[in-house]
Amino acid sequence: MGSRNLLIVMADEHAREGLGCYGHPAIQTPNLDKLAARGTRFTRAYTPSPVCVPARAAFATGRYVSQTRCWSNAQPYHGQIPSWGHRLIDAGHEVVSVGKLHYRSTADDNGFFREIVPLHCRNGVGWVQGLLRRQHHVFDTAHFAEEIGPGEDPYSEYDRNVCAKAVDWLREDGAAKRDKPWMLFVSFLRPHYPLTCPREYYDLYPLDRIEPPRFDGRAIEYANPVMAAFRAYYDYDDHFDARSRTVARASYYGLCSFVDALVGELLAALEQSGRADDTTVLYTSDHGELIGAHGLWTKMTMHEESAGIPLIMAGAGVPSGVCDTPASLIDIYPTVLEAASLTPSAEDKALPGRSLFALARKPNPERPIFSEFHDGGAITGFFMLRLGRWKYIHYPGFAPQLFDLDSDPQERHDLGLSDRHADVRGHCLREMQEALGDPEAINAQAFADQARRIEELGGIEAIRAMETFDFTPVEHQAKAGQ
Repeated sequence: MGSRNLLIVMADEHAREGLGCYGHPAIQTPNLDKLAARGTRFTRAYTPSPVCVPARAAFATGRYVSQTRCWSNAQPYHGQIPSWGHRLIDAGHEVVSVGKLHYRSTADDNGFFREIVPLHCRNGVGWVQGLLRRQHHVFDTAHFAEEIGPGEDPYSEYDRNVCAKAVDWLREDGAAKRDKPWMLFVSFLRPHYPLTCPREYYDLYPLDRIEPPRFDGRAIEYANPVMAAFRAYYDYDDHFDARSRTVARASYYGLCSFVDALVGELLAALEQSGRADDTTVLYTSDHGELIGAHGLWTKMTMHEESAGIPLIMAGAGVPSGVCDTPASLIDIYPTVLEAASLTPSAEDKALPGRSLFALARKPNPERPIFSEFHDGGAITGFFMLRLGRWKYIHYPGFAPQLFDLDSDPQERHDLGLSDRHADVRGHCLREMQEALGDPEAINAQAFADQARRIEELGGIEAIRAMETFDFTPVEHQAKAGQ
């Protein structure tokens, strides 16, 4: 496509609407807005799974979660399936990561020559409590509403270090001195909670200007037993009052601006390296954040705030404008190959993703795209299809949900039991079965794999006794490592 180098920047938990260029009236993201203005902004991009580990495995391999079988945050990628990084290395490109990967371990061949200050799953195992999906299990969420407001935090410290290491690579170690093509993957923790925000960014958002969370959603979702169980497990909102919700939302906005400032430093370093003109830049997130919408926090649902992600690409050969074709993190794999001018192998061609270059050149708003969730709080699998105006969510063994996003963009009216929409639901299910396979069989496979993992870890009681956490702890060596 004219570019020989790649810079991919991934945030963690950056909702699609958490950028000014996606239409948010308050959130200040000037650097990302400028990047979008000179490239393509994908308006309907989704994560393959609204939780970290499965999404990142899909991102690496170009395969859906049901194909990687990295179902949960305790079943991480460990190089078992070839990634785009492996393909680039085989072709002679230098492939380096800086920051969060959330794979199993640096000891694995994850598709990078070098992993700089990597953050992987805790002890190579991850959040094991999420494996207990159908067993009686209580998850304490009270701390979430307490860790909010202005202040410093190890996550922000880690991200500053990631940015500094990446800037050093671009200016001194890598981009300016490399004769062969290179790929740099920079991955931040923010705006992922805890929702403590550096003061200078928190102060950008006075509390009296923060709008309340949109549409509570409890009425329609308590009627769905799957979502009722999910809400009971993740009762974050029960610990907030009106003021603390506002503080938490202001903090999230500030963290979006914090990430934007770090992206600005990266783009400035790329310019200073002299390699900006022959580098494709891509910005995205592993999933979104609800920040109180629908009466929910964090992610792990198929709501737009959770499953929707920003996706921006700029560089030589990238059209300028917006693309309404649904896209996914699985599309990064073929995009990387095309940006690096690599010929897809037969195995590459069989992957479900499409190059973002191709999507931008020839839009297809009716393209189907999928997402899955098989982790803590899900008593059955969540299978989402976005098809044109429709969002269909299939819950094996339970009634589905259906939303008309054209007339109901805030997902206020669940048509999952509407007699008038039976044909739409049937059509959506057939599309899902044709592309993914049988959701019931996939659901059974996920539970079977997780049952085996539970036994490998010593059984249910052993897992209940293990360390629990609501976000991956940042180790000292990850902050200071090489």
